[in-house]
Amino acid sequence: MSKTYTYIATATMGLESIVAKEIQALGYDTEVENGKVMFEGPIEAMIEANLWLRTSDRVKLVIGKFHTDTFDDLFEQTKALPWEEFIPVYGEFPVDGRSVKSTLFSISDCQRIVKKAIVERLKQTYNQDWFQEEGPQFKIEVALLKDEATLTIDTSGEGLHKRGYRYLHSMAPLKETLAAALIKLTNWRYDQVLVDPFCGSGTIPIEAALMQRTLRQVFTEILHPNSGHGYQSKRGVRHERRRKKRSMIETSIFMVLIKILKWLNLVRTMRSWLTSRRIGFSRSAVDQLPAIDGRGVLVMNPPYGTRLEDERAVQKIYSQLGTRVREAYDDWSVYVLTANEQFELLYGADATKKRKLYNGNIKTDYYQYWAKRKR
Repeated sequence: MSKTYTYIATATMGLESIVAKEIQALGYDTEVENGKVMFEGPIEAMIEANLWLRTSDRVKLVIGKFHTDTFDDLFEQTKALPWEEFIPVYGEFPVDGRSVKSTLFSISDCQRIVKKAIVERLKQTYNQDWFQEEGPQFKIEVALLKDEATLTIDTSGEGLHKRGYRYLHSMAPLKETLAAALIKLTNWRYDQVLVDPFCGSGTIPIEAALMQRTLRQVFTEILHPNSGHGYQSKRGVRHERRRKKRSMIETSIFMVLIKILKWLNLVRTMRSWLTSRRIGFSRSAVDQLPAIDGRGVLVMNPPYGTRLEDERAVQKIYSQLGTRVREAYDDWSVYVLTANEQFELLYGADATKKRKLYNGNIKTDYYQYWAKRKR
């Protein structure tokens, strides 16, 4: 029987429930706290989470959790943990830290103590007094909250928002994980049209296209364009993700495949594939957005007007947007992320629902206008 580990999937404030649903779709039970979602599973769960979560920023492996209010106790309990099971003799293991409402409030001292304790533990295991730390990085975090210490290893590397397709940035790029969450908070179906009138570098439409077809399918089409693989049903994708018995060999090979694709710069090909087949870009003034037959969803992250020189222009944009939506998109659902508290007044309608979210450090509201039901 494979060993069970505890993991933490970090989440932007306000999106914990979305991350939890994604983890549950993989077949794991969750426990939600502010800014994080915890779950348990075998080592395959860590790999699955890093591959398939669209809205979490990182997946951390919990090494230990304990109460502590002295540096001596922090040292001894940290040293007692099985670090050798995760850090090889050549591994690099920097220590980050944070402390909230705890007796041990000096973060730098906590980092130093934890580092020293891990080194002492590894000395006993590997029978050597010095570690070069020239190999892969195992980033460790000591997090203290009300004298409860949680020690974790980051398993995601650069971060899950770095998908590999973004080479150029707009002036105010939307984080990929937040873009995916904005889409998941809508009532959009994969067979509907999704429009972003303020797409910038295209993050929202690209994330929507990636949801339509799994990354595994996209990579298969890139490597084997004539293989004849069609779309999987949504049920089939869900079933695949819930398979707990996926072999380590298959998953490891797929992770190597992702690295090879990046090394060969084929992620650029993936973006080209998505753009040519699934995404269309055009330029238009807000008050001249082209009408589209049928029902669909508008999802957008327009300018906020936080600077005084932009405020008047943004007010005009919001007003024109509301007028054009009522003219050409009356049967569509509309979702708008903005920090402008006057949005509903300028748009000309009260939202069906609002949700507080954070775009980086900016406090925003996600205004949701649900389409009228067909009679």
